[in-house]
Order: sequence, then structure tokens, then C-alpha cells
Amino acid sequence: MDYPLLKDKRGIIFGALDEKSIAWQVALSAQKAGAKIVLTNAPVAIRMGKTKQLSEQLDTILIAADATKTEDLNDLLIKSIEYLDGKIDFILHAVGMSPNIRKKREYTDLDYKYFQQTIDVSALSFHKLLQTAWQLDALSPQASVVALSYIAAQKVIPGYGDMADAKTVLESIARNFGYYYGKKNGTRINTVSQSPTVTTAGSGIDGFQSFYDYAHQMSPLGNADAESCANFCVMLFSDYTKMITMQNLYHDGGFSKMGMNIDSLSNE
Repeated sequence: MDYPLLKDKRGIIFGALDEKSIAWQVALSAQKAGAKIVLTNAPVAIRMGKTKQLSEQLDTILIAADATKTEDLNDLLIKSIEYLDGKIDFILHAVGMSPNIRKKREYTDLDYKYFQQTIDVSALSFHKLLQTAWQLDALSPQASVVALSYIAAQKVIPGYGDMADAKTVLESIARNFGYYYGKKNGTRINTVSQSPTVTTAGSGIDGFQSFYDYAHQMSPLGNADAESCANFCVMLFSDYTKMITMQNLYHDGGFSKMGMNIDSLSNE
């Protein structure tokens, strides 16, 4: 992404944990495209990951914020506007976590306390972010907000557990807030349904390699990697996509449209 699509734009990137993170690649691509950015992650993720290293690499600030806490989000947005010297032009929401998956609980045997945490972190945090930004009037006219989703919101992917329900809620929040923000100031809200991607979080899901291999075999273009997803997000942040909103956009090599791939039936 060598073209300055985001020249003079200001953004916040949630969720860059390490080099494998899609959010990490988005941060690199956004800055390369001319944007000035703020990085944010939960305090525990900052301690465990390499977000500080990325902030140093990009010569930008890192603001710790628990995306489930409105007071943290309020503080994040105010500090970001001050640092960036203006309202926010784009945001990437790459926040997701399931204690049930971590504890290897089957979908038919979920711990409901964990389930609530999954929904709160992976979906309601998006609503809290958008609502807090609305109340602060933090987004520029015709800003762009993108959240990362997955096709398990539409189709059954055994092993993806309660994260599938969280992604369904996430996409609904994008549609509903997309209406209100569009009417308010032309801001668009979209989700990107990415291919299975080798990330630290994704690789912890039981059967991930099977998901990955199956999707790669079924997709005519193969699986999309994190870097190409980052470039797609940069395009969505840019002024070239001002009329795209309330959409779930598949960035998956064509997997979402496939019913059968003849090659996958061959045993040769």
C-alpha cells in the first residue's frame, strides 16, 4: 500500500497484539498510506503482547483501554483527539475473546458467565465504542469505522463456539449504528468477514488448521492473508469508499460464495 490513500487522516487501531495480528498489519498499512494513528489495547494484552514495540516502531502513542468499559473508551477518545489534533477519521475494531473457547467448552455445554464475557468483549464493546464516540461527537464527517468479523456469523462452523453468536451481534450493531451515523454526519460503519487467518488468537481455536485448510481448498483465490486484509481496510478507511456502509464485506478469496469446489472432491 504505497499510495497515500490516507494522507492527513487520523485513526485509532484497536487490538494489535503481535506481528500475526491483522490489527498490527492494518496499523503498518495505514501509516504507510499517510495516516497518523493511535494504538490501543487492553492492559492485559499490552502486558502479554508486543503493542509497545509497535508503537515505538511507528513513533506513535499507545493508550491502554479496556474496550468493555465506557470510562476507558471515553478517556481513549479524548486523549486521541488531543494527540491527533482533531477528530477521528477512521477506527479499526479488532477485539475478540471467548473464555469458553479458551477452556475448550463445547457449544452444547457453555458456561453462561463466560458466554456473557464473550459477548461483552467481542460485540458489545463495539456498541460501547460507537455510542461513546457519538456522545463525544468524536468522529469526523464521513469517517469510517471497520470491525473484523467471520463467516461463522452466517454459517455453522463447528468449533467456533460462542464467538459465532458474538460475531452475529457485532454485524447487527454495525448495521444499526451505520444508519444513525450515516444520517448524522455521513460516517460509515462496516464489518469485514476475513478468511481464517493465522493469528495468535485464531490459532487457539480447536480445529483451526482444519478450518484454514478447508477454506483455502474451497476458495478459488485461496485464503486472504493478514496483509491483504490490512490493505482492504485501508481502502475502506479512504475517501474512495464514501458510499459503502452497513455492509458485511467478505474478504475471503471467494469462499463465502462457494457451494462446492470440484477439486476438493478429488482424492488424487
